[in-house]
Amino acid sequence: MNPGPHHIVCIHAHPDDAEILAGGTLAILARLGERITIVTMTAGDCGSATLEAREIASVRAQEARAAADRIGAQYRCAGFGDLAIFNDDASRRRVTGLLRELRPDIVLTAAPSDYLCDHEATSELVRDACFAAAVPNYRTPGGEKPLTAIPYLYFVDPIAQRDRSGAFVKADFTVDVSSSFETKKEMLAKHESQRAWLKQQHGMDDYLAEMESWTRAAGERAGVALGEGFRQYTVHPYPCDPLLQRILTAFLPHDPGGAQRKE
Repeated sequence: MNPGPHHIVCIHAHPDDAEILAGGTLAILARLGERITIVTMTAGDCGSATLEAREIASVRAQEARAAADRIGAQYRCAGFGDLAIFNDDASRRRVTGLLRELRPDIVLTAAPSDYLCDHEATSELVRDACFAAAVPNYRTPGGEKPLTAIPYLYFVDPIAQRDRSGAFVKADFTVDVSSSFETKKEMLAKHESQRAWLKQQHGMDDYLAEMESWTRAAGERAGVALGEGFRQYTVHPYPCDPLLQRILTAFLPHDPGGAQRKE
């Protein structure tokens, strides 16, 4: 474990997912002096009804980089295609190689059950790659050096805190992002190309307003104005001690049961 600033890597499926679901927390972590890298599995090549895949992917990658720049984070794209993320050996080796290259202390990734297949496949791939990254005989295409230990793994909330069946998903803990919400909004606003697409495909008239409603709902369940929920993956042999929670102690609600309140 790094003695100085931790390297926190947030890996989600598409440009804008990290900002919607964890942007406020990432902004706080950056403000605390932690090193942040935002990774998208794809460049969002299917995120337009008017531009060809290569064109919109270029636009969205630029937007993702601008959003990361807002908090001094690095941005990487893993090079998958929209609706083409699968948990197979070649994909696992690619994500494992990326983790070995980035060498994170803490990994944040998509919820295991969410409304979109890309989110769920990302969650599985990242979970398994965290384990594989510390297995020396699991070779990766770039020959990256194995990690010395499995990184800490956390799942962000699914969209609207609902799993694929629509059931409410409880967070282990909720981060109070009231102090970083404006930054979160500014980060998401960098994804300008998504306004028209989300209105057409998702029925969102205003994606910034929708994000705010989800963030407010998550916060209210934990007794704060604005919140982002997380669950730590502590199944053997992943690290179990609450490292991220300790880093964010000042931003966790005083009522530890708040994140567990029912609707």
